[in-house]
Amino acid sequence: MVEIPTNAVTRLCLVRHGETEWNAARRIQGQIDIGLNETGLRQAEAAGRWLKTAGIMALYSSDLKRARTTAEAIGRALGLVPVLVPEMRERRYGTFEGLTYDEAKVKYPEGYAAFEGRNADYSFENGESLHAMFERVTSRLKKIAAAHAGQNVVVVLHGGVLDIINRFARGNSLEAPRDFLIPNAGLNWIAAVDGVWHIETWGETAHLEAGVLDELPS
Repeated sequence: MVEIPTNAVTRLCLVRHGETEWNAARRIQGQIDIGLNETGLRQAEAAGRWLKTAGIMALYSSDLKRARTTAEAIGRALGLVPVLVPEMRERRYGTFEGLTYDEAKVKYPEGYAAFEGRNADYSFENGESLHAMFERVTSRLKKIAAAHAGQNVVVVLHGGVLDIINRFARGNSLEAPRDFLIPNAGLNWIAAVDGVWHIETWGETAHLEAGVLDELPS
């Protein structure tokens, strides 16, 4: 058995799924299982090509179609089969799912104000709070890192999940306004050493065509 030094750097490349038609329409997907559009498919292939020389040893993905299809494209380039992890699914937006942001604001004004204001206890109707999502996502993230100490790993996930992980890695509040980008198929490198996390690079899009979307509210 090979012993991993306690100071081994574990690097995770977090990839937001490629573009969907609902992203382009600013429609809230949540856990509705929407597939990639043609742009999203090209983005997924581009991410795979870019990561071929990154020394990736393992590949994980949310089990929702838009993430899974992105991960499969990356996996073809890397010679890896994605391991599906439901814990990395997008946030459950409850009654907001299927609506555009503008429609949700009109139909549920009080709830939308809580959502837009990043009330971490607000869970929509039949949805999920930021606090609950934080526990779901970070627990699985830590397990993935522990299973691949000293290695480079790709995880394909969603915008809302990246929002959580950025705050986790930086030690920032869930309720603070967003001050970072979350582009479709963007590459976001984070690292852990002895349980201490930090961001290496965030929102890389050099591998993508111009016009990549970040349609998420701040």
